[in-house]
Amino acid sequence: MQKVVFPSEDTKVILLLCGVLGKESNVQPLTQSEYTSLVRSLIMLEMRPCDMLNSNRIPEIAEYSKLDTQRLDALLSRGVQLGFAAEEWDRNGIWVISRSEADYPGHLKKHLKDKAPPLLFCIGNPNLLTGGGIAIVGSRNVDKQGELFARQVARQCAMDGMPVVSGGARGVDQIAMNASMEVGGITIGVIADNLLKKSLERKARKAISSGNLLLLSPYHPKAGFKVGTAMARNKLIYAMADYAVVVSAEAGQGGTWAGAREELKRENSRPVFVRTGENIPSGNSKLLELGAMKWPELNEPEHINQQLSELAKKRKSRRKAEQQNLFDFADPGITVTQQVRETDNPYSTNTKTRQRNETDNIPPSVYQAVLPVILAKLSTPKSSAELAEQLDVTKAQLNKWLAIAVADKAIRKLSRPVRYALTKDNDS
Repeated sequence: MQKVVFPSEDTKVILLLCGVLGKESNVQPLTQSEYTSLVRSLIMLEMRPCDMLNSNRIPEIAEYSKLDTQRLDALLSRGVQLGFAAEEWDRNGIWVISRSEADYPGHLKKHLKDKAPPLLFCIGNPNLLTGGGIAIVGSRNVDKQGELFARQVARQCAMDGMPVVSGGARGVDQIAMNASMEVGGITIGVIADNLLKKSLERKARKAISSGNLLLLSPYHPKAGFKVGTAMARNKLIYAMADYAVVVSAEAGQGGTWAGAREELKRENSRPVFVRTGENIPSGNSKLLELGAMKWPELNEPEHINQQLSELAKKRKSRRKAEQQNLFDFADPGITVTQQVRETDNPYSTNTKTRQRNETDNIPPSVYQAVLPVILAKLSTPKSSAELAEQLDVTKAQLNKWLAIAVADKAIRKLSRPVRYALTKDNDS
C-alpha cells in the first residue's frame, strides 16, 4: 500500500476519531459536541490530539471527557481503514484539514468558535481558505428578477476581487457560483452533499485548474443529501464570508430563511443584506424587521467592498448605541476605574468574607443593576471570557461582579472547565 502523508499527526488522530471511513458500523465516530468535550479535556490535561496515540493515556482522557474508553480505543485502531480512505481521497484530488492546523479557516474559528467543524474535506486552491467576500444565498426556486440579481452581485464581486461564497445547491447558490466562475472570479463553495460529484462538473473543473475555486465540506466527500446537513451547512457559508446577501427567502420556511434568521440572532453577526423591490418573497421583508439591511444601490460597482464596509460600520454603531452600556447606570461622579479595580485573580480565596471585602469599594446600586444583565446571559453556562465579550467589558471588570454574585449565591461557579451558571433559584 502507498504511504499516505497527513498534514500532521493531530489531523490523523482527528480523522480516526471523527471521520467516516468506509461502511463500518460497529463504532460511531465522535459527534461535534463529543469532540468539543474531548478537546476541552485535552486542554485541561495539557495534551494535543496526537498524544492520544499513546494508549496508556486513553483511560485518563476518557474519564475527563466522559467518553467510553473502549469506543475511543476502537476509533483510534482504524488505521487500515483510514489508509484506504486517504488513498481514495488523494486519487480524487481531495485533501483534508483539521481544526488543529494553522491554515484552518480563521473565519470559521473566530465566528463559530467550538462549533467550527473538526474536519474539512477540500478540493481546489488551499490559498482560498482565508475566506472573505460575500455569501450569496437564496431559495432553490428563484424568480427571474432574483436570478438576474444574483448574477449581477456575483459579477460585481469578481470585478472588485471579492470571493463569492455559496452552497452549490440548485437555484440561487448555483447561479451565483456559476456567474462568478464564468468571469474568472474567486469562488468558494460550502457543500452539504457529494463534494466529489460537485468537483467533476465542467465549470468547476475549469475553475479548479485555474486556481479560482475552492470546494469544502465538513461531511464525507461522498455523503448523500440530508436536510439536516444542509441546514447545518448554512452557518458555515455565513462564517466563511465577510458579508451576506439574501436574494430570496420564504418567511418561516426553508433553509435560506432559517440560516439568515440564525445569523441575525448571533451576538456578533455578519452584516446581512437582502434584495428589496417589487414582487420580492415575503421572507425578504421579514428579515429586514429582524435586523437585515437593504441591498444598496451601488454607485461604484467596482468598489463594492468599500461601500459595504461603510454600511456595516454604520450598522455596528447603531447597534452599539441601541444597547445599554453596562456602566450607563453608574453614579456620574464615579469613574469606571473606581467602579472596578482590577485584580490578578478575584478567586484567589475560598471565603465569602474575603470576596465581599475585596469588592466593598463597588457601589451596591451598580452591582444591583449589573446582576440582572449577567443573569439574563446565563441561560446556558458561560465562561467569563464569553460573558465579557457579550457584555462588551473587560474580563477584569466582569470578574468583580462574578465574585460578588458567586459569594451571594446568585450564580454558581462550575469547574472542568471553569464556567458560570444560574443557581436553581434563578433557573426559571
